[in-house]
Amino acid sequence: MPGRRRRSSRNTTSTTTRTTTRTTTRTRAAAPRKRAPAKPSKPAAELPIAGPGERVWVLAVPFRAPAPGAVWNAGLQAHVWVGGELPAALVPYDPPPHSFERFVEDELNASPRPLPEARPLTPRDQQCDGADVVAAHAAAGGRVFLLGDDPGVGKTGTAILAVKAIAEQRDVTRVLVVADRPAAITIPHWSRSIAGFGDGGLRWCVTTWDRLGKVAAVQRATGARFDVVVADEAHMVRHTTTQRWKHWKAVSGAGRVKDAPYVLACTATPAHTPLELPYLAPQFAVQHGEPLKDWADLPARLAARGFHVERGRYGWQWTEDADERRADLAALQGWLAEADPPATLHRPAPWGPVSVSGAPVALTPAERASYEAEWSEFRAEMQLARRGRQTARGRAALLRFRQKAGLIRVQATVDWVKAQVEAERQVAVSVEFVETAADPIREALIAAGIEVAGIYGRDRFDVEAERLRFQRGEAQVCVFTVTASISLHAGELLPDGAHASELPRVGLFHQPRFSGIQARQVTGRTHRDGRTSPWLVAFAEDTVEEQVARVMVERLAVTGSTAGADTSALQEIAELLDADWLPGTAFTEG
Repeated sequence: MPGRRRRSSRNTTSTTTRTTTRTTTRTRAAAPRKRAPAKPSKPAAELPIAGPGERVWVLAVPFRAPAPGAVWNAGLQAHVWVGGELPAALVPYDPPPHSFERFVEDELNASPRPLPEARPLTPRDQQCDGADVVAAHAAAGGRVFLLGDDPGVGKTGTAILAVKAIAEQRDVTRVLVVADRPAAITIPHWSRSIAGFGDGGLRWCVTTWDRLGKVAAVQRATGARFDVVVADEAHMVRHTTTQRWKHWKAVSGAGRVKDAPYVLACTATPAHTPLELPYLAPQFAVQHGEPLKDWADLPARLAARGFHVERGRYGWQWTEDADERRADLAALQGWLAEADPPATLHRPAPWGPVSVSGAPVALTPAERASYEAEWSEFRAEMQLARRGRQTARGRAALLRFRQKAGLIRVQATVDWVKAQVEAERQVAVSVEFVETAADPIREALIAAGIEVAGIYGRDRFDVEAERLRFQRGEAQVCVFTVTASISLHAGELLPDGAHASELPRVGLFHQPRFSGIQARQVTGRTHRDGRTSPWLVAFAEDTVEEQVARVMVERLAVTGSTAGADTSALQEIAELLDADWLPGTAFTEG
């Protein structure tokens, strides 16, 4: 066997140099690094203290508004003023009863401020019965109860009565209510309901999901913990990768074994899939007699329990097999409904399900040409994004197409609304986009001499004033983007004791909603509290919109309290739009 050829001296030198360099580098890399000195932690903000004859006033100061004399307290996440009487310049910022700022103020002072007299509310038998079921679950040591009544059945009253019943069983002082947006409507609604049904001598804090971080910060600063937490529209915390979930865990005690509050989760639409129920995980752990930490990763635990879930490109995914889905849902419902006592309650509206049908729009030749051009551009853009797996680009293309397609149909929506108004009906128009839908529809109707209430856009309108304009019949039309937490039904009892107009309500989706959860919430704005209200889904005839609307109408009827009822619809819509490679949040979140 011939010997190995010797390298030249040049090569040998070069190799030796490289070897030495590599060795030196490895030696240096292996040397221990000096640990940088730890940064000193920021000292906790001192809490204000009232002197003799003084009170700590916690103020609700809007962003960048002048508040002479008030001081921002980082620990309380609010402006404060200490003194006997609130100066005139700060009176506009005096928070209303049961608000976050008023709750913090009462925590800092020796005694809470007295509450104004409220108009009493008489609970319905259905609400009293529901409260008894929740209280029985709490008495048996339950952690989380899912109140899944249909929209309009009376979840707010049931929840308040349930909290008071729980307070008769255990030591309850503080109650947190987390409501949906907009705060200008949801917080007054809860506050009036608490005062009307009676606060039970408890200290209530009503806030929104957007301000949950403030509540968590104050909880850390003051050490005050809540004894009961009511999660209105609980599906808002169905994703564990968000900051909202982090704050929710802190205030709800989802990760604590001891001293955790009792949680009442209220929503008619809990989730798209069983994977989106992490807020129920503490209850699942209790029911199975297992450690709470075992349920910290809900998808993994469901897989271990035989659910048909598996990891995919974008995380855990639920099976598309219909039989397997039915089996999973049966198991999930059994965990909650068949427990003794039950951990859930779902009661359909006694006035029947909402009627939803399609409303085809015949495009003019010019509109058809514009629509086809937008569709072709969208398909080309989506294909480029798909090949490059550019998720952000795909989301943007989908958003642009939906906006432009809706803009093309604005005049048809305006004409339909005019006809409904002439027929002496009040019209609720649900839109998803402001500049390409809400604004042009509203402006065209106003130009036609029709009064329009607007509930959309950040700080655009006084939302409660606009809602009341519609309810009193002063505005014949309401254009809105919110999906929950407002009442637009006929005959509603208004805050001043009067009743809303009795004119029949009809609703129109200007764009087909991808999410059955959102669509069902929207229809519940007018179809509630014993009042029926049909809804239509507008779409451009003989386009992909028609196929999307058909899927939505077919599946909306089965999208109720059962998690996963509209997941297959989302998948079908995604395939129609050649966007099935995008994550599900591209269709269910704005």
